[in-house]
Order: sequence, then C-alpha cells, then structure tokens
Amino acid sequence: MEPLEKQLEFIKEAEGLKSVVREAWASTGRRESTAEHSWRLALLAGLLAPSFNVDIGKTLMMCLIHDLGELYIGDISAAALPDETGKHLAEERDVKHVLSLLPTEQKETLFALWQEYNDNTSPEARLVKALDKAETIIQHNQGKNPPDFDYEFNLEYGKPYFTGHPLLRQLRDILDTETASHVREKTGAHGKQVEP
Repeated sequence: MEPLEKQLEFIKEAEGLKSVVREAWASTGRRESTAEHSWRLALLAGLLAPSFNVDIGKTLMMCLIHDLGELYIGDISAAALPDETGKHLAEERDVKHVLSLLPTEQKETLFALWQEYNDNTSPEARLVKALDKAETIIQHNQGKNPPDFDYEFNLEYGKPYFTGHPLLRQLRDILDTETASHVREKTGAHGKQVEP
C-alpha cells in the first residue's frame, strides 16, 4: 500500500472520534465529541502558542492526537476518578493500533509525540496539558449542562498545570472566576460562599 493510501486509512479510522462523546455539553445542550474538543484545543493552542517558547507545528499536532486513545474505549471523565494506570495502558494500546495504519516513520513519530504529551516532558507537552484542561473548563462553563453538573470539580481540575507561565496563571484566574460564578448560581439559594 502506498504511503498516501495508508494515511487515508488512518484518517478514515480517526473519523470515529467524531462519534466518541465526552462528559461535556455544547451550548445547544448536546454532548460534545472528542473530535470537537481536540479541534477547539488546537484552535486555542494556535492562538496562545506564539506567547510561549514552543514549536507551533508540534504543539498543534500534539493537540490533534492527544486523545487518539479514546477512539475505541471512549472518553473516561476525570471526575469519575478512573484508574489512571489502567486508563493509560488501554489508551496506549489503542493509539498504537490506530497509528499502525500509517507509514512506519510517521507512526513512530506520532507515537513518540503522544508519549511526550503523556509524559509531560517538553514545553509543548506542558502547554498542551494546561490548555487541554482549560478547553474542558471553558466548555463546562459555556455548555448547557444537566442540572446535576458539578462545576465545583473544575475549581481544582488540572490546577498544577497552570503554574509555569504568567499567561497560564492569568487564564486559570479567568476560568476560576467564571466557574465560581456558575457554582454561586447553582448553590446561591443555599447561601454557600465560593471563592475562585
């Protein structure tokens, strides 16, 4: 099979991410897909990456492949407190499977990039990790969520990833303020005080 044919097979297989739903809701009230999350993460990274000392192309590709492991097992919400080791091993297996459709060199390059993201070993990985959490919180704050949605979870979600750069700290402050507002709206009748 020619390299282009292999790449097209991979693209066709990756289409499945359009049907993997996440524990996040769009502003219309429907659940978002992993593909939609990855797209908006890449858009966010494309806007903010110039403020960081990172390779923008590498950063964008990392955004696009970071959740490939959800293709077969689906999204497992962090709020569900999953077994992280088991989740990682299952995702690694599935990433290797879908990447096996690609030409060898590309398969190896993309797997190394996926591993770099998961190991959080580069400036690009650290940025994408933070923005992955940020995009999720943005969607939670923007979405039309079910009545029992737990906004308070977001006040601590991924916080350690936002400490390395002033722009990330500023982003986190904005997101925490928005989240605290949602918590107050939801619990306001009970007089509960919420600090961002």
